[in-house]
Amino acid sequence: METTKVRTEEEVRDALREVLDPEYPVSLVDLGLIRGIEVDGSKASIKLTYTCMGCPAMDMIQDDVRERLLEMDGIDEVEIEVVWPTWSREDITPLGRKQLKDVGVV
Repeated sequence: METTKVRTEEEVRDALREVLDPEYPVSLVDLGLIRGIEVDGSKASIKLTYTCMGCPAMDMIQDDVRERLLEMDGIDEVEIEVVWPTWSREDITPLGRKQLKDVGVV
């Protein structure tokens, strides 16, 4: 009997740390673009925002999120909800700030 691994929100967040912003070599998590994660069985629901409403990479970012999560054993469905709370530089994690500084952005 095959059992499916149950994933936690933290495991999903760790996987999303591998999804980099197309413009900067920083994860979506560390840029503060992941606004929520819920896992219900084999479904991951992600709340995602962008640095600006006209972001030209919206579809690419969503595809990257979906692709990475579907690689996880135990995740068979990914739902992405785009939310628009105001994003600011304050949302960047300390690691994200360091990575941006290392490439001369911050």
